[in-house]
Amino acid sequence: MSRYAAAKPYVLPESLAELDGPTAGGVTLPRHIDWGPHYIYDLADEADFRLMYERVVREAQTRCDLNAYLNATSLRQVWCDLFLPVAVKTAWEIRFPELREHGTTAAAAGGRAAPVG
Repeated sequence: MSRYAAAKPYVLPESLAELDGPTAGGVTLPRHIDWGPHYIYDLADEADFRLMYERVVREAQTRCDLNAYLNATSLRQVWCDLFLPVAVKTAWEIRFPELREHGTTAAAAGGRAAPVG
């Protein structure tokens, strides 16, 4: 793990219920979350959907960022497939053990549900 990933302070929501972000359409993230070339994430595209969630979980600076771009139901469905630094994944799973449990259950069932949309 990089020293940056280990030392970076990650933002977590107070509860998953407050995550009420979009589940369909196109989303452009603000520069403080996604500083690469201007990109519209198509939430109907599984790869775009997961990539956007990874970026928001890793780079959100406030709970408002999380609430605006993540959806609790969708997050539960894709959690086990997100590529995240160990520090942030651990922090989320400690606060929300149901994410880890849901991911284990989905993996044991042989897959995961598609993003809500």
